[in-house]
Amino acid sequence: MSTQVIMPQLGESVVEGTVSKWLKGEGQTVAEFEPLLEINTDKVDTEIPSPAGGVLLKVLVPEGQTVQAGTVLAVIGAAGEALPASVPATAPTHASKVATAQAAAAPAEAAPPPSGRADLGFISPVVAKIAAEHNLDLTRIQGTGAGGRITKKDVLAHARGLPGRPAPAWEQPASGELFRPTEEVFGAKAGGGAPAPGQVIPHDSVRRQIAEHMLRSRRTSPHVTTVMEADLSLVVAHRQAHKEIFARDGVDLTFSSYFVAASVSALKAVPWVNASWSDDGIVLHRQVNVGVAVSLGEQGLIVPVIKDADQMSLLAIAAAIKDLAARARNRQLKPDDVQGGTFTITNHGVSGSLFATPIINQPQAAILGVGAIQKRVVVVETPAADAFAIRPMVYLTLTFDHRMLDGAIADRFLAAVVERLEKWA
Repeated sequence: MSTQVIMPQLGESVVEGTVSKWLKGEGQTVAEFEPLLEINTDKVDTEIPSPAGGVLLKVLVPEGQTVQAGTVLAVIGAAGEALPASVPATAPTHASKVATAQAAAAPAEAAPPPSGRADLGFISPVVAKIAAEHNLDLTRIQGTGAGGRITKKDVLAHARGLPGRPAPAWEQPASGELFRPTEEVFGAKAGGGAPAPGQVIPHDSVRRQIAEHMLRSRRTSPHVTTVMEADLSLVVAHRQAHKEIFARDGVDLTFSSYFVAASVSALKAVPWVNASWSDDGIVLHRQVNVGVAVSLGEQGLIVPVIKDADQMSLLAIAAAIKDLAARARNRQLKPDDVQGGTFTITNHGVSGSLFATPIINQPQAAILGVGAIQKRVVVVETPAADAFAIRPMVYLTLTFDHRMLDGAIADRFLAAVVERLEKWA
């Protein structure tokens, strides 16, 4: 019996997605839970696993087409099997997409199941990957998610309970981070695999969304940038003294964590920066959700969000950064992972840039730019007299929306970031 591949709803507020790449072609064999295609949603490229093993009989939605959640993308069955009469022969038309959108607006219980496997329901890419790595039978796992859906927590708990099983790859220590000042850039190296001169590189969906977002931000708000520098001597000393302790818990203590923690402290002290613009007024957010801009090299950039960062210790922030980095590297971020940010940090210093004027992530009030950490000769005050000293210094820039923030408030916030870094306990 054939199995339909359904466009899943990858987030609570996400009702459509773009087929960015088919990893299998018609007539090719695919194993159950093997990556079948990539879907792009709000700058997130997610691998969708095959709901069943067999032959890819028919691809109904070509690459580059956007369809609603619940749309039949393809059909998998036995070699030579005829397509079911209920399966359309071509990709959905505009009219059918409108009808699907209307259906998506109906109550959740009226929506079609997001997977062709009624016994398992929708299996997320994360769950499928863990199951494949450890050869787990998902039919033996009791799901605790909505409607009995199998969650990452369920499959990890099952994997831990099997004798002789190593810890799942998800929980294994991983190198790298979201951004690493003065060290290597996350993802592809800048300039690697440069195209030949004169070549025209087609815009992919990620690049088009980045372009639209940047242009809209510049058109929407008046950008102003203020610059300060910070002495990171105490941060460097603290990191050196604690990184091995953090490593015992499988967490990499990187400079990224300190910039996030310092920003959180400043956002609590100056809540006007943890805000967004609306026609009715300035919205001061209760939650502190810090987005961190991640360079994916030639594939563009993405901004995963650390939710409720104000409730986290330095250890928890470092762990969250590591988790997001691993999922971004493995194309396992979900649309919800890049939504809901109230403030953004971008580290342009990975390529040696000292300071820059980044573009605001709308509709937020501001974005913090982190430059390269450099040892420089500075003048320090001592009880006896001023003296020259070598210190690890960094330029910090705050680009802010002048509709919401004035220079005095912006400078007070940035000064709070600097003070937190320079007086790290």
